[in-house]
Amino acid sequence: MQLILDHIHKSFDGKQVIKDADFTFERGKIYGLLGRNGAGKTTLFNCLSGEIQMDSGAAFIGEKDSARPLRDEDIGYVFSLPILPEFLTGYEFVKFYMDINREKIDPYKSIEDYFSIIKFEEEDRHRLIKGYSHGMKNKIQMLCFIITRPPLILLDEPLTSFDVVVALEIKKLLREMKEDHIIIFSTHILQLAADLCDELVILNHGTLQEIPRETLQSPEFEEQIIALLQDGNND
Repeated sequence: MQLILDHIHKSFDGKQVIKDADFTFERGKIYGLLGRNGAGKTTLFNCLSGEIQMDSGAAFIGEKDSARPLRDEDIGYVFSLPILPEFLTGYEFVKFYMDINREKIDPYKSIEDYFSIIKFEEEDRHRLIKGYSHGMKNKIQMLCFIITRPPLILLDEPLTSFDVVVALEIKKLLREMKEDHIIIFSTHILQLAADLCDELVILNHGTLQEIPRETLQSPEFEEQIIALLQDGNND
């Protein structure tokens, strides 16, 4: 399975943010999408998820010779700023989410099983979401794609809100899941990208550039990436 970006463009008020983004992502890998703050990483994710409309171009998903246009149900999107119904408890929201996605989920897993996967304490499950920390809200977001198992998972810098122990748990979970998914992880933290990702892609001046795999293991990794981004313009 592949995610194919076909010459995507997006501008705001005459300023081009995404310029001819053209790239193919493969199932079974965690991709690090690197870029300076304001480089357009969230804009690209929003174009793929349908949160905003592309000016031109398209995205396709599927096998190499039979890809189809990307659809909403193909995507699990973890926003950098969690969007959840804060008037519900975590348990109420997850139960509702499971109910409306009943045909997509594993019938042998209970709601308690899912909460256990993300190490969510039992007493926290029955608290209102509005009282959750940023990291707890992000865990609930991540639980949604664990439940429905969409082929494409977009992660917009979620690990920056987790403490060290939880971040390690989430990294382990993502590595276990990657075989059946295309995972794209947006970040501006080089060490995190090197630690978690199989492949690196840089978004700079609105275009996507693949970084050779061997660069990840190079002693000059940080210097090479910084040099590529040095002349990057913020949006």
